[in-house]
Amino acid sequence: AQVVESGGGLVQPGGSLRLSCAASGFVFENYAIKWYRQVPGKERELVASITKSFDITNYADFVKGRFTISRDNAMKMAYLEMNALKEEDTATYYCFAVSGRSSYEGQGTQVTVSS
Repeated sequence: AQVVESGGGLVQPGGSLRLSCAASGFVFENYAIKWYRQVPGKERELVASITKSFDITNYADFVKGRFTISRDNAMKMAYLEMNALKEEDTATYYCFAVSGRSSYEGQGTQVTVSS
């Protein structure tokens, strides 16, 4: 069982990226999904989350209005649409699936925002 992130890359400030999180080996619709990010030397920070039921979303203040989290249970996929990217959004982004004591975390995908 695992989650695998993809979609990172190099983008100019103001640009957009869509990160994907592909799940396999577990019942995806039973898990909430969270996206975290981390910069070397700094603590990991929660970016956005979406519940397993009713798709209730929550965002960190620093991405509100710019990022959108979504999920497709039929495809066992989660997404993080990132718009109006800033240099300070540069980080490794991780997908995290959680249900009670069960959780899965991917290896991360690097996002670099630079001109």
